Amino acid sequence: MTILIPLLVGLALLLFLILRLKIPAFLALLIATISIGILSGIPSEKIFDTIQNGMGNTLGYVATVVGLGALFGALLEKTGGAQQLAQQLLARAGQKNAPWALLLIGFILAIPVFFDVAFIILIPVLYALQKQSGHSLLLYALPLLAGLAVTHAFIPPTPGPIAVADILGAELGWVILAGLLTGIPAAVAAGIVFGRLVAVKIFVAAPKIDTLSNNDTPTIAPPKLHVILSILLLPLILIVVKALIKAGVIVALPTIFSQTLLFLGHPFAALIIANLLAWYLLGVVRGYSRSVLLKISLASLAPAGSIILLTGAGGALKEMLITTSIGVEMAQMWFGNQDSFLIVAFGTAAIVRILQGSSTVAMITAAGIMAPLIENTTLGSFQLSLLVVAIASGASIFSHVNDSGFWLVSQYLGMTEKQTFRSWTVMTTILAVTGFAMACFINFWV
Repeated sequence: MTILIPLLVGLALLLFLILRLKIPAFLALLIATISIGILSGIPSEKIFDTIQNGMGNTLGYVATVVGLGALFGALLEKTGGAQQLAQQLLARAGQKNAPWALLLIGFILAIPVFFDVAFIILIPVLYALQKQSGHSLLLYALPLLAGLAVTHAFIPPTPGPIAVADILGAELGWVILAGLLTGIPAAVAAGIVFGRLVAVKIFVAAPKIDTLSNNDTPTIAPPKLHVILSILLLPLILIVVKALIKAGVIVALPTIFSQTLLFLGHPFAALIIANLLAWYLLGVVRGYSRSVLLKISLASLAPAGSIILLTGAGGALKEMLITTSIGVEMAQMWFGNQDSFLIVAFGTAAIVRILQGSSTVAMITAAGIMAPLIENTTLGSFQLSLLVVAIASGASIFSHVNDSGFWLVSQYLGMTEKQTFRSWTVMTTILAVTGFAMACFINFWV
């Protein structure tokens, strides 16, 4: 137990720096990692070598995938693809099935577009539905938010699960499958079922807030729905197919085909293909100049930078816990079956999430702690993917006043803090608990 004291002190320092001193999470994670090394008696040179190795090993993969994902999302958003997807799916579903359509829209759009951006660009759609139907705005907002939140936390190639999967050594294709199996029931429970119940109790009318369209050139004809869906789903399908081939689920393919699919299914290749298709089909073919497309792409990398650095700091924390043998001590304390790992992963992420607010910080911190714990175990690919889901679930729980998402929802839906607690906060908690319960249920049967 004594060897865990540096870890506990490091986590306490991390939370103090973020909550009290308002120091950026990237810097706070590095300081906490250094403090763990010092308290563990690691020589100074080895401390910084460990941080360098941890950052380098993590960022080689994550920086590439997150960067490609950011480029892809910006092209989809700025060329009008996101708005067109929402409008077309809602038109096909009709007003009666609008909550289900919005859940699907959120689920799909959060793959390439950041959570807050996707929510803001779809706000006018929510307002229009509320005014047409007369129902509470929550009937439409919560399904959309649930779809966005699940994909944002559970399903690659969004940054959070990519970072956690890399730190834990989980295969991305299996993480996508596990995220779908657990995330869909979680989104339905939190967005559809709870959304209908709370919409009856809390009536929220569409507030009068001026919103600006993100489409820079509205005179250009919108892209076709099948083109948008094809570009969106192609990288996911390629990544999943690669995982199934490697696991022996897909067999009897000619060698040339299987080798080609393994190559194309690597996240680097799959996302490069998606970017090229988006650049050409959503941009060049529809009249966007190459200079405008370049401007869109360059601007997209700014928000990705902070996530990439934060992920690197999480990799440094993981490396420090391995170097100090704290991971071995933790493994001895919690040695057991996969269920115990799921519980520890969920609980760790949930505590960090509730205390400091950011789901990304919670996911990366929990992954850094769990990675050395499972290093010498025999967990399979799918079991590792369920561990990613457990961390994602814990990091999604109980969004409240220290989370920027709480205020984003409150502001754009025109709700009081009490109403936001009763709707958004409860929704995130239902989503988290359902996702974790599904992960445990599936783990029991695999």
